[in-house]
Amino acid sequence: MALNPNLYGNGMPVAFVNEMFVLIRDGVEFEVDKIPGANGGVAKAKGKIYLSNVRMVFVADKPKDNFVAFDMPLLYVHGEKFNQPIFHCNNISGFVEPVVPDDQHRALYSTHSFKILFKEGGCGTFVPLFFNLIKSVRQYNQQFSAAAAAAEPRPADPLRAAETPVDEMMRCAYVDPNDPTRIFLQQPNSDSQLRRRTYHPQPE
Repeated sequence: MALNPNLYGNGMPVAFVNEMFVLIRDGVEFEVDKIPGANGGVAKAKGKIYLSNVRMVFVADKPKDNFVAFDMPLLYVHGEKFNQPIFHCNNISGFVEPVVPDDQHRALYSTHSFKILFKEGGCGTFVPLFFNLIKSVRQYNQQFSAAAAAAEPRPADPLRAAETPVDEMMRCAYVDPNDPTRIFLQQPNSDSQLRRRTYHPQPE
């Protein structure tokens, strides 16, 4: 995870090299714990979710305190579950590991729990695409890891997921008319000069 990733003025996340945005979903409420400065450490906000072949990014409609956006690499997400409670709205819950800077120790960072609540409309487009994408990313990563098993074990590079093929998945996606999710048929910004190459800030 990364708190407040780089965004354009319109709220669109600044893409990584080879990142392909799959969809955008408005009208969600997002909750995540262990956020510095948040009330009780839990940040809650309404906004939109961007889903790509690398990550899921929540962007708040109205930033609160220091909470503007939250970036979750798909390779670092686990325990994800689709919940359909009787008296509350459908939601996806799960956990995400932090993206630890190279010069810091993993023990200083805690696993976050998150929840995406679908407050407006259905989720028949978003949910299948999310679970299919995260499954494909993991399968690709397992193949890569098996090939590199002899190398020194290290945490998975979040950007490795960018090599997962998603074109066919997007073409065959079921579109639920009750789900306001919008699928990207064309990438929003193709300027390669603006694309990031790492999760960590780089010196100018």
